[in-house]
Amino acid sequence: MGHHSDRDGLRGNLYAVDVPALIDALNDHVWPEDALQLMGEAVLVVACERANGVGPAGRRCAVALRDRGWEGDDELADQIDAALGVGPAQSLKSLAVDLEELAGILEGDPVMGGGRIDLRTGEVWPQSAIEYFEEVGELDPDDDEDDDGRWLDVDCEGSRAPYRDMEIFIDMITDDRIADRLSRAIHGRGAFRRFKDTLAGWPDLMTRWYGFSDERHRGRARTWLAGQGYTPAPPTPERADGP
Repeated sequence: MGHHSDRDGLRGNLYAVDVPALIDALNDHVWPEDALQLMGEAVLVVACERANGVGPAGRRCAVALRDRGWEGDDELADQIDAALGVGPAQSLKSLAVDLEELAGILEGDPVMGGGRIDLRTGEVWPQSAIEYFEEVGELDPDDDEDDDGRWLDVDCEGSRAPYRDMEIFIDMITDDRIADRLSRAIHGRGAFRRFKDTLAGWPDLMTRWYGFSDERHRGRARTWLAGQGYTPAPPTPERADGP
């Protein structure tokens, strides 16, 4: 491993709960760049499905997460330690929630962002979907009174953290010419669009950005969820197969 494209393969194997492929990834000497959150999730999947397949990779991942120290890294390291039996049991409730979907409503458009999570299933409902299904009569807002404790409200936190991600990413670029162009692109309205339009001129950097950004989004969603008393449940073959 080690190529940026391997990150996409890792994501695919996680969603498919391909345990043999995840074990191979964990045992590889070089892990994909900016993929520690994904590697941690792979550890948890393998630990649940085939405990003896984790090996030293689990501890390696937990240590690497704590060393990096991004938002969500300590929470994931704690979850790994608990799964491997080398740390205290988790006090957080397990919830089968998709962190990418949760990040989308946490950091989306403040006008249309936000939503809620169905605590029975872990399904993430964007506010736009809630309003649509209420409008067509397939979701009755009055039912909430009969389903006390079913929903976890998610308020949109805005774009400050994603904007900071762009600044951090630009600081990591060693080519001063590229960094300067990107720095100028993120000033003023439409910063996110201009940033991506400018970055498109360097496909390798664009790939790195998507990996970096996804990792940051996942970590913040994990931290937010922990603050509500929950931790993401590892994917299972049953969830991967669908209904």
